[in-house]
Amino acid sequence: MNTGNAKQPYQKLIIGLSIIIPLAVAALFRIKIPGYDFSFLPPIYASINGLTAILLITAVMAVKSGKRILHERLMKICIGLSALFLVMYVLYHMTSDSTSFGGEGWIRYVYYFILITHIALSVVVIPFVLFTFSHALSGNFERHKRLAKFTFPLWLYVATTGVIVYLMISPYYQ
Repeated sequence: MNTGNAKQPYQKLIIGLSIIIPLAVAALFRIKIPGYDFSFLPPIYASINGLTAILLITAVMAVKSGKRILHERLMKICIGLSALFLVMYVLYHMTSDSTSFGGEGWIRYVYYFILITHIALSVVVIPFVLFTFSHALSGNFERHKRLAKFTFPLWLYVATTGVIVYLMISPYYQ
């Protein structure tokens, strides 16, 4: 078992992806491709977020009950779902105008708090997920478990608030 003095095998790749993904998403937001209608995507990618949240909880329950293979499969599905979400999210925003939240009063502050923390933590969670996953892949389960204690609540928050943001803004889609 790898106990920690060796350098993380995927460290450069993870750091690179953790920088490139948010920058690419931000850059792609500035690109608008007219003539395509992907307005059907928000409920789909919100559902993907919801499914990810459910599977994250299920994966933690699986590993706590000794079902490591099930845990591993569920986590791989969660990573795949998150990647699928990201592709759909970017595709929607490259082909559609942004929707403004139309709520008023205190709910507006709640919405923007949830939205801002969701966006910020969606960037922060990328290296957490990738490092946690790579520790498992390399057999360094002690580091995997230690990092997963931070990764799980962050990822669960991002997945859950993605659904909440969608539900709050959905009445204002055109």
